[in-house]
Amino acid sequence: MSRRRRRPRLPEGEFEARIDDMAHDGRGVARVDDKATFIQGALTGERVMFRYLQRRRRHDEGVVTSVIEAAPSRVEPRCPHYALCGGCSLQHMDPQAQIEAKQAVLLDNLRQIGGVSPESVLPPLLNEDPWGYRRKARLGVKWVPKKGRVLVGFRERGSSKVADIGECHVLHPRVGRILPELSALIGGLGIRDRVPQIEMAMDDARCVLIFRILEPLSEADREALRAFGRAHDIIPYLQPGGPDTVAPLDPPPADLRYALPEQGLELGFLPGDFTQVNTGINRKMVTRALDLLRPGPEDRVLDLFCGVGNFTLPLARQAGQVSGVEGDAGLVERARANARRNGLENVAFFTANLYEELAPAAWLEQRFDKALLDPPRSGAQQVLALLPRLGVDTVLYISCYPGTLARDAGELVREHGYRLLSAGVMDMFPHTAHVESIALFQR
Repeated sequence: MSRRRRRPRLPEGEFEARIDDMAHDGRGVARVDDKATFIQGALTGERVMFRYLQRRRRHDEGVVTSVIEAAPSRVEPRCPHYALCGGCSLQHMDPQAQIEAKQAVLLDNLRQIGGVSPESVLPPLLNEDPWGYRRKARLGVKWVPKKGRVLVGFRERGSSKVADIGECHVLHPRVGRILPELSALIGGLGIRDRVPQIEMAMDDARCVLIFRILEPLSEADREALRAFGRAHDIIPYLQPGGPDTVAPLDPPPADLRYALPEQGLELGFLPGDFTQVNTGINRKMVTRALDLLRPGPEDRVLDLFCGVGNFTLPLARQAGQVSGVEGDAGLVERARANARRNGLENVAFFTANLYEELAPAAWLEQRFDKALLDPPRSGAQQVLALLPRLGVDTVLYISCYPGTLARDAGELVREHGYRLLSAGVMDMFPHTAHVESIALFQR
């Protein structure tokens, strides 16, 4: 009979540490008693006091209790809930220092994981204002009898509990400033303990809130949601089951769309569709992608993981022909509608699961000059070998996770004959450790 291993007992009190480095998740790294210790709220070069949160065989974890010697990049967090809420991890670091740290993470991943380095480093893409930028988010909801109210917000740091916060400074103000009102709304529903999540989705003007419900709403509850929507200019949606059950509380559905002004485009999407959370950075990212790929009227371009056409349609403004491929048939349907909306006829969209063996398709029988990849966190390893077979000479890779970008970059360079010309970061998620990056490859 196996016995459950007991967790090591945590040392009591506070301990001193000198922070030598930053981990990729934004925690400071120190060696305490010759053991790696990851400390929340600490910055490189600081001397801090901390208390232990966990002890493990190979490393320990802690949290700062006071700062003895502060780093020059340390600033006062704007949010009073910062120490509790897990929505941010870098508010104690100056925004310029944040982006420099993210650039360092990207380059370190490329070297350590991929064994490659870019021939040039691109200047980072930054927000004009690093606050109130999030237009897509999932918020936890929890009825807490001991508090006598509902909590709405991100989870607590390192916990599944919903943080008790009154305002969020990274959410768009349309939602970030009404968390107490949302709490009161759900607390007044007959199913206040059966609403586990709210998802927000905003376009350039409208705001949808999708209420996940585990039981049907009464008519009184439905009227409360309607009144809330009118008061706060919110469009309520309900999700009683899986993602395919998302629907407006009352028809018609919201006509969500966002503009790419430099390309003269407007793209429609559904509230549950994947879109970039940061409108300003997305516009800059699309412009940079075009500047790096430089598609011309003679070029045939392949856009893999194309979504609703965020890159496909701007590419079609300049290229001779563009093919977009996406695994979600619904997103492909929206991408085709967006092409029609913008009068683009030199673009075709195809549905294919790019993580499985590909069935014969028209796009696989073509030749392409250039390709853009915008995969999810798991990366694009399954399609890398396809690129040289299709004749692709130039690859632009948009990444939301530097570890898989580095892995794929190493394979493109060593196994498929590409050079890593340039790479850089884009501050899609200020005040978090999330690293959005872009890399250009040439055969």
